[in-house]
Formats: sequence, structure tokens, C-alpha cells
Amino acid sequence: MTDQTYCDRLVQDTPFLTGHGRLSEQQVDRIILQLNRYYPQILTNKEAEKFRNPKASLRVRLCDLLSHLQRSGERDCQEFYRALYIHAQPLHSCLPSRHALQNSDCTELDSGSQSGELSNRGPMSFLAGLGLAVGLALLLYCYPPDPKGLPGTRRVLGFSPVIIDRHVSRYLLAFLADDLGGL
Repeated sequence: MTDQTYCDRLVQDTPFLTGHGRLSEQQVDRIILQLNRYYPQILTNKEAEKFRNPKASLRVRLCDLLSHLQRSGERDCQEFYRALYIHAQPLHSCLPSRHALQNSDCTELDSGSQSGELSNRGPMSFLAGLGLAVGLALLLYCYPPDPKGLPGTRRVLGFSPVIIDRHVSRYLLAFLADDLGGL
């Protein structure tokens, strides 16, 4: 996984956040007020007034706020992301840095869990395998093998449910229960 700091994420997300219509004026004001009231060490009253100035455009105020936070440090950027999550959760989930983190996390997790993962070939593959198993079971049911021809066949079929699944194994074991007693 890439070790991306909150400041790096903020640099990556700034063009997205400052895009037209991403954040409303009320959301930006709430974020600024949270950074000022709950964390006065992040934004002083004077800085909060500057970033909430209605004479400047929203985009300019937001760009100034984000650049100020980037200069302030890691903790301030982290608190901005917390405030963004609280006041604009749908936008927070669409951030480019979150998608990059999720993709890197998924890639890392996938490489470790491939050995224990079932096939993801889709429903047609599953149905084909199920059809093959049912066909073989019907074939054995309708035409029982000659005990003189292949004596090990029943023994192999007796252990095959262990490989398949416990739900299917109940049916196969019930089918073979009569013949397994004679082995």
C-alpha cells in the first residue's frame, strides 16, 4: 500500500474539490466553522473570517483554505478530511485520493487471498459444473457399474464428496451408503 499523507491527499484532491458545484457555500462555511470552533489552533478567528468572506468567490476562498491547510501540516489536513466527511459525506466518498487508496488496498488484499478464493468465473461455469455432477450421478444411478469391472470406482466416489461440498456430499453418501458397507 502506498503511504500517502493527508497533505499529499489534499494536494491530489484540490482540483476535484475546487471544481464547479462540488461544495456549496454552506458546506464550506460549516467546514470552516468546525475547524475554527472545535479546533481553534487550526484556524484562528481572523483566518476563519477571511475564508468566510462573502465578497470573495467561493472557489478563491476554498483554494486559499486548502493551500493554508497544506502549509499548516498533517494534522490540520486530517481534521479537514474529518470535517469534510461530517458535512459532505457523498463528496468525501468520491474523492480521487480515496479511490486510489481503495484500489491499492483491494490489490494488496487480493494478492493475499487468491489461494482461498473460490472461482469467479460466473454463474454459467457454476451451472456447467453442477450439470456435470448431476449427469454423472444420474449415470451411476441408472447404470450401476459392474463390481467385477472397476472395483475401485465405488471407493473413489465415496471420497469425492469430501472434495465437493458438504451439502452435495449428503446426497452422494446416501446414494452410495448401500454399496460402501461391502467394501
